[in-house]
Amino acid sequence: MDNIEQYIEALIFASEQSIRTEEIIYCLQSAFEQDFTEEEINGHLQNITNKYRDQQFAIEVVKVSNGYQFLTKKNYHQIISLLQAQRSKKKLSQAALETLAIIAYKQPVTKPDVEQIRGVNCDYSIQKLLEKELISIVGKSEALGKPILYGTSVLFMDYFGINDISELPQMKDFASAATSIGEESE
Repeated sequence: MDNIEQYIEALIFASEQSIRTEEIIYCLQSAFEQDFTEEEINGHLQNITNKYRDQQFAIEVVKVSNGYQFLTKKNYHQIISLLQAQRSKKKLSQAALETLAIIAYKQPVTKPDVEQIRGVNCDYSIQKLLEKELISIVGKSEALGKPILYGTSVLFMDYFGINDISELPQMKDFASAATSIGEESE
């Protein structure tokens, strides 16, 4: 098959979320009744990634959440953000963003733990985050009453372009002289 890379590109393009190598292999083997190795597919993925590094393309293939996805190159983020701002009618509220941040950094976490940090009831925010599939139920706590544990979802990682929670910015990344109070002393 001479055009296997075009089929792989089509799979990446058509996938709403990042597509894993195993999923690509499954689709190709099912469609062509031929065996494909992970190494072979990874080689094709590398060729495709290299192809889209060329400046003639506004998009690139990026490994996200242990899969591959077409994303717009950083040079075009400003114009894309204008489009998204125009189209975005239902943004996350400040309360939902705060709740999402707590869940992302403290996961797995219970609703009472989130409410203790925020100081207010989080029922609505958690429900909206579940509906938008940015968080998911990851189990039950052993605490009294066995409250539900929440964590971020694969869609969260796709949305923020990370492969792992450890890639989230750390608190030290937010610290700057402008946000410091008082004088530093040795």
